[in-house]
Amino acid sequence: MVSCGEDAGVRGGPASRPRGRPRSFDRETALQKAVLAFWEHGYEATSVSDLTRAMGIGTPSLYAAFGDKRALFAEAVRAYAERYGSFGDRALAEEPTARAAVGRTLREAAAAYTAPGRPRGCLVVHAATNCTTPEVAESLRERRNASIAAFERRMEAGVAAGELPAGTDVGALARYVGAVVQGMSQQARDGASREELEALAEIAMAIWPRG
Repeated sequence: MVSCGEDAGVRGGPASRPRGRPRSFDRETALQKAVLAFWEHGYEATSVSDLTRAMGIGTPSLYAAFGDKRALFAEAVRAYAERYGSFGDRALAEEPTARAAVGRTLREAAAAYTAPGRPRGCLVVHAATNCTTPEVAESLRERRNASIAAFERRMEAGVAAGELPAGTDVGALARYVGAVVQGMSQQARDGASREELEALAEIAMAIWPRG
């Protein structure tokens, strides 16, 4: 989700491994370095030379191990979702109510988006900035919309359980939560602290409809 946990479709994948000499680098380590590069600079602004420098490999090795830049980005987004962006999915699955799930998502977003030692914000939000490659832009849009759809499904369940009022506009409420999460990502990029984002999360939850 904009927690980025659902694989909504950054298309592409790693190229099949060609025959020849074994790799002289650890593929998973190189991939994680690519994740950080895309996360910091976005898709368009990260060149192949930026990637090879960050990953510590040559251009032929990059293409042999990962395919082209788009294929590497697709794999990097999936790796990001698994390692850094699955907190929202876990909250939706584990919390007993929609309200608890959304509140936990926002609090954990505040922590994840400001964690020391890595880029700020959400890769799926930031990588779309100034993206002029239609297929990449669409795949990132699908991921963000999948997050909103996941919120909406959880809220529909809340209405059915009587947790939320019967007349709740769950579509609008889900988009509101999505807007808050995406805004927290941008504010983290702009220097907001974890505490400031946690305060924002509490204000955002103050509008939650009461059943």
